[in-house]
Amino acid sequence: MTKKINPSVLKRFRYSSDDVIDAPFNWSQLARLFTYVKPYSRSLLPKAFIAVTITTLIRLLIPILIGVFVIDKALENKDGQMLWILVGSIAVLYIINTIANRFRIRWMNELGQNVIYDLRKHLFTHVQWLSHRFFDQRSAGSILVRIMNDINSLQELFTNGVINLLMDILLLAGVLIILFTLSPPLALAVLVILPLMFFISTTLRKNIRRSWQDVRMKQSKINSHLNESIQGMRITQSFTQENENMAFFNGINEESYESWRVATKKNALFRPFVEITNAIGSVVLILYGAYLIKNGQLDLGAFVAFAFYLGMFWEPISRLGMVYSQLLMGMASSERIFEFLDEQPLVHEKENPQKINQLKGLIEFEHVEFGYEKNRLALNGITLEMKAGKTVALVGHTGSGKTTIANLVSRFYDPTSGVVKMDGVDIRDLSLSDLREQISIVLQETFIFSGSILENIRFGNPHATDEEVKNAAQAVGANGFIDRLSKGYDTEVEERGNILSVGERQLLSFARAILANPRIIILDEATASIDTETEIQIQVALRTLLKNRTAIIIAHRLSTIREADQIIVLENGSVLESGNHDSLMKDRGHYHHLVMAQFEDVLN
Repeated sequence: MTKKINPSVLKRFRYSSDDVIDAPFNWSQLARLFTYVKPYSRSLLPKAFIAVTITTLIRLLIPILIGVFVIDKALENKDGQMLWILVGSIAVLYIINTIANRFRIRWMNELGQNVIYDLRKHLFTHVQWLSHRFFDQRSAGSILVRIMNDINSLQELFTNGVINLLMDILLLAGVLIILFTLSPPLALAVLVILPLMFFISTTLRKNIRRSWQDVRMKQSKINSHLNESIQGMRITQSFTQENENMAFFNGINEESYESWRVATKKNALFRPFVEITNAIGSVVLILYGAYLIKNGQLDLGAFVAFAFYLGMFWEPISRLGMVYSQLLMGMASSERIFEFLDEQPLVHEKENPQKINQLKGLIEFEHVEFGYEKNRLALNGITLEMKAGKTVALVGHTGSGKTTIANLVSRFYDPTSGVVKMDGVDIRDLSLSDLREQISIVLQETFIFSGSILENIRFGNPHATDEEVKNAAQAVGANGFIDRLSKGYDTEVEERGNILSVGERQLLSFARAILANPRIIILDEATASIDTETEIQIQVALRTLLKNRTAIIIAHRLSTIREADQIIVLENGSVLESGNHDSLMKDRGHYHHLVMAQFEDVLN
């Protein structure tokens, strides 16, 4: 039995970005989805079409050979030679059909895999360039679902659905023509049930589509929770919240199961309707067909051929139901995929941005306002200047706007109003890639990628030599612990670098930033996780490394910023004070109060 979940636990999870998209069946969106097939319209698609045409023509030809020629001619006239020729011809046709089917499956699988590859590459590439606000509003798990699960759900549609739809349409058209050619009265009689079936299937369409959207949403919830649970496992175990975590997972897992059950139940309604229609058609065929034969209006061979074709008619009708289900699943997934693809970065380059060869590093904020949320400003019309080649420290309580300033300098966000200038030029006029290439950021929480120590440091400059990587590590004092590792710089670290201490990971991030040789370095609480001895070592290295570079240091430990050329004190998104350590201490203002408060904490 599932444990009842405390409502407060449910509040930890928000999935507003994964609500069901309630929109009518969008044919233009379907056409957009199939634009990914266009690159293969001159290679794989024509081959598959030829194979489908061959198999369809053979299937349409064989009942005529059996009913009209074998029964009505060869057997009725007792022509043995003609019978053997017909049997041999039918056998050859079946062999050709088998070969054509084999190539059809091969080419369509190849087409499907290529389309899925292209679509996933397009989506991942697009997500790479989206603004930070996009990731602020969505969990990593929900993004993963779009790139993996939703795209995977389209695979069956492209590998089988498209070509099966084409094959079934050709087959239905051919069967209808032949049925009305063999006996128009009998064809009308057995197909009278079709309008009813069409009405029922149309009624089910919207309901089924909505159900598959709900399935995708529930899968997104599971992936989001799994991603968060695995990354936060230490916290979960530290607070003994395993049972609460399992209870929540059981709840969303049951929701996912129920959504699948409902969707498949609705899906399953279509086939029985086809079977009932088939049964009614068969009864009409036997009764009315026997009447026509008795009255000499239909030959026995034609009746047998008609029976073959009638069975052949219901088969694609039934398959069209499955293709339609695939189409509904594909539409539910494609809506979620295109929702991401239609997302535009809030931070984007102008059409002809100004290129940057070498930044000097002069940073100016002119009446800048910015808020992460509406009606809540993180920066309240600030004006400040950071001189090129100088070290600037940002000081203030949590939420005062320190990190926001660093985010605007890196242009992860654009100001709501006002201007941020770099070397006297509006930052929005500069090439975004050129700008970020000349800025290195060291955060408090260092992200370590799966790979070797060498590869993690080289992330700052992929073209750096091994010697340059080692020099960067030595400059920040990281070579000491790296040399003690089992394989030194070739030591493999897993995702997030769990074999390393927090301080060791931080040293790697310093080496990574320095290797990029930036004009501007941003240290956002970068020394908060490093012991005092290591911090002193880094401070010595930074005196040389920050020379002639603009450095922005964000720190709560005020001892780390005493030597900064300029200290800017922030409070509630406004600048309170600005100056160096000595001048601010003499003013006995807010900065003096912060220093004395920290000093008293140390003494206590």
